[in-house]
Amino acid sequence: MATATQTQATLQYLKDLWDDALASTLDEAELLRYRSNLLGSDLRITNFAGGNTSSKIDDVDPLDGAKRQVLWVKGSGGDLGSMKRAGLATLYLDKLHALEHLYRGVDFEDEMAEMYPLCTFKNNPVAASIDTPLHGFLPFAHVDHLHPDWGIALAAAANGLEKMAEFNQRYGHQLVWVPWQRPGFELGMMMKRTIAENPGCDGIVLGGHGLFTWGDTHRESYLNTITIIDQLGQFINEHAARKGDSIFGGAQYQTREDRSQFALKVLPYLRGQVSGNRRVIGTYSDLPEVLKFVNSSDAEALAYLGTSCPDHFIRTKIRPLYVKWDPAGDWAGLKEAIAEGLQNYRKEYAAYYKAHAQPDSPAMRDDNPSIVLIAGVGMFSFGKSKPESRITGEFYTNAIHVMEGASALAEGAPPKELPQAGPAAPTSAFKLHTNYVALPALEAFKIEYWKLEEAKIRRQPPEKPLSRQVAVIVGGGSGIGREVALLAAERGAHIVIADRDTTGAEAVTAEVRAISGQEVAVASGVDIRNRETIREALDKAVGTFGGVDILVNTAAIFPASPDGIITDAQWGLTLEVNVTANYLLTDEAAKLFKDQALPVSVVLTSSANAVVSKRGSEAYDVSKAALSHLVRELAIGLAPQVRVNGISPATVVKGSTMFPRDRVIASLTKYAIPFAASATDEELRTLLAKFYAKRTLTHQPIDPKDCAEAILFLAGSASRCTTGHLIPVDGGLAEAFLR
Repeated sequence: MATATQTQATLQYLKDLWDDALASTLDEAELLRYRSNLLGSDLRITNFAGGNTSSKIDDVDPLDGAKRQVLWVKGSGGDLGSMKRAGLATLYLDKLHALEHLYRGVDFEDEMAEMYPLCTFKNNPVAASIDTPLHGFLPFAHVDHLHPDWGIALAAAANGLEKMAEFNQRYGHQLVWVPWQRPGFELGMMMKRTIAENPGCDGIVLGGHGLFTWGDTHRESYLNTITIIDQLGQFINEHAARKGDSIFGGAQYQTREDRSQFALKVLPYLRGQVSGNRRVIGTYSDLPEVLKFVNSSDAEALAYLGTSCPDHFIRTKIRPLYVKWDPAGDWAGLKEAIAEGLQNYRKEYAAYYKAHAQPDSPAMRDDNPSIVLIAGVGMFSFGKSKPESRITGEFYTNAIHVMEGASALAEGAPPKELPQAGPAAPTSAFKLHTNYVALPALEAFKIEYWKLEEAKIRRQPPEKPLSRQVAVIVGGGSGIGREVALLAAERGAHIVIADRDTTGAEAVTAEVRAISGQEVAVASGVDIRNRETIREALDKAVGTFGGVDILVNTAAIFPASPDGIITDAQWGLTLEVNVTANYLLTDEAAKLFKDQALPVSVVLTSSANAVVSKRGSEAYDVSKAALSHLVRELAIGLAPQVRVNGISPATVVKGSTMFPRDRVIASLTKYAIPFAASATDEELRTLLAKFYAKRTLTHQPIDPKDCAEAILFLAGSASRCTTGHLIPVDGGLAEAFLR
């Protein structure tokens, strides 16, 4: 077993993060959580939600007070890096072992997963993962099962068995090999036999899958794990250095110098194309290793083989789409190549499903790729949310590392019998290229359409009304726009808060992130009188989330002066901001919408003043009347893809930037409403709002939240047949009744 001194001397890539002082304060279960978090904090050790850890801990049985051995293991769907104690499943170890006597063989192994709840210790509600028997039947106190890229590279190499022996000799290890077997009870039995046949081994390489390591203490298990992974990195990187630029067959294409800007053209078009069944959020990557791969001679062949590790495959599907395109070409040529590639991908995916589906298989899922590779540009990944799309891209980046490592290990012709082959699949079922061995299509299908995976999907909470939607909220830094952003966040939207007041936009972004997560909201500056800044805000949405589904504008100005006289400049600015800028905003967005080719919604903010004539607000009233008609004109011009609607609120005083303190005081004075000079801005606004409310039929002040509700009704699917209309949000203002 490795020691701390040995680890400090041999680690070249990873860091020993163990804190003895902290560890000494933790009980056994917390030590497992601590060990798990350390291992999960580095993507070189394992990917997000990948791998699992366990400990066998003595505890008192609440039924009879006897001491029992309990298996603590990461629960189904958990993530090692962020896992809490509450994310650990607990099972009576003797009851789990008793399942071996009920096991009827690999064709019936799913029956065992149905028995795990019967083994639960202390009514723990955390579901045990399918990897539970892999831990429970190993005779070690503490076990780590991880998916390090370096480890999977060895596990996915055609000469992996030979190279494992070379690694063992060089580093003094006794790793043993287990051929490919889908995770589950059968693999647990195979591992149990392997350990019995190889006493003294210090790790298991699962063919095409990953790595198992262990120790007698938490500290020892952690050290053994990071030491072996680091040494695998040293071993593989030395092979890669000898291969140099010849890995992946060398470069076939050059990276476009304008790839970042070009990706902004690709993303909305591509997102629209892969959202035919259900809308997705996109992420773009031009990491050096991604570009090296997509530009290489072997990229198309390797991409077609698909991934090897089950955790990779579940997110990246049977394979990515590699677009056949010369990056020296133009945008029109790429669009044509994407369309052709997707058509072929869907046909092949349907054939893959038809070839392997059984009568009891789940229905075919989305036939669009979750990863798209484009030479000269990079990788585009898609998922139901920003975190999902980012993580999906990270998984394929892991897969690239694996393919690179396996290719680096190549020496001579591959063996006639692949070490990954075994009871689950013969050598003939595996496909390989440049020493990289991919998962057989049937085995891939058994994982993707596994009933246990389907059950995991069904356990997920239902999606929210605006999930998978990207909303750009102009004027989102305050007032109505802020409330729209907060409400949209509660309903699951991804949000760009755009405002001329960038400080306000950043503040609202922080509020939104507190509701729904760090990755679902970004801020952007914008001046809607300027097409360039509008394009920048829309590019922010595209670059962050892949496109735009909802465009809302609440920004406007109300001209005022101490003497009540509006200058020509103020008149012109009011119409520019309240009318022309709305046209510019929508016109720029329409170009994006055309490429994206998805149904979208635009909601603009007019006013009851558009139909109620008043003395002293002529510029504002005329501008809002023009905006109301602009809504109708845009609805006709952008149909049928884009729905354009608006709201017409009466005066919204609360939170409005159009009601600074001096304007509120002027209005209170005008209407002879008593107020204290020492009152706060909000207290003064409340007095004025109550006055305005008395003029309505409901006597209710108009709250920004009322406007937000109306805006998101118009933006959402509940109003899918409504366009060219304005909803009054005025408390029942008789003067504003439609006429």
